[in-house]
Amino acid sequence: MSCYGLARREQTGLDHSAHSIRVRIGGVPYGVGRRLVEGLEVDPRVELTRAVPSQLVTDLRDGRVDAALVSSIETFRRPGYRALAEVGICCRGPVGSVRAFRRPGGAPVRSVGLDTSSETSVALLRILLRGPLAAAPGCTFERIAPTLHPAELPHDLVLLIGDCGLHADPGEREPLDLGALWQAWTGLAFVFALWLIRPGTDAARIATLLHEAWLRQRDLPRRADEAHVHYAIGPDERAGLARFADEAHGAGLLDRPPAPVAWLAAAPSV
Repeated sequence: MSCYGLARREQTGLDHSAHSIRVRIGGVPYGVGRRLVEGLEVDPRVELTRAVPSQLVTDLRDGRVDAALVSSIETFRRPGYRALAEVGICCRGPVGSVRAFRRPGGAPVRSVGLDTSSETSVALLRILLRGPLAAAPGCTFERIAPTLHPAELPHDLVLLIGDCGLHADPGEREPLDLGALWQAWTGLAFVFALWLIRPGTDAARIATLLHEAWLRQRDLPRRADEAHVHYAIGPDERAGLARFADEAHGAGLLDRPPAPVAWLAAAPSV
């Protein structure tokens, strides 16, 4: 089993009768995203799909889910999304579970191994390699399988995400926390994931449902893997997301100039 635990798609729910139209929601059942998803599998209004973040992006684009907790860069890659205004996966400084492991010696980075399960983390590393990490000209990138032993790989720098990023043994390598690097470089918070609602759905209903799920979870005791993250999106998080979009466009990671995020606040519960 990979470091992502449950990597297959798993659907739960009750009946599919014509008079019961449930919202199809995608989320991850592990890591720092669990708090935003837990409880949805027993909500009679929901049909829940569990998958790794990269698969959830495909499900959202193809219409297999109505909303999904996905990498924040997806916000800027397809037009028409609405983003839940209140909640995301964010950090101000170290995030813990997104780390790059650098070969010792201080030589320029010429090869990078990428765990590609999170598009945002990959994009963030590529941006940092144009900035404070200063990759060598012609630096190459190769997809790798998640591992707990980055020192065994031949690359100068190895990106690991999720449980592997959190628990990997650095060996002789220097671990670099991407959240900490981003804040030191920009002075801003970073948003790794957002709830995105695709066009053609009842976005207001979905936003309220997702926010209600968050309210049921937000005051529960925090787990160890949540020590460095927070979930509330405010002005600093929005500023960090806008800077990330601009940097991603400058790095050639977006096909078009980024449009402002279409934030959608949940209606107050009654």
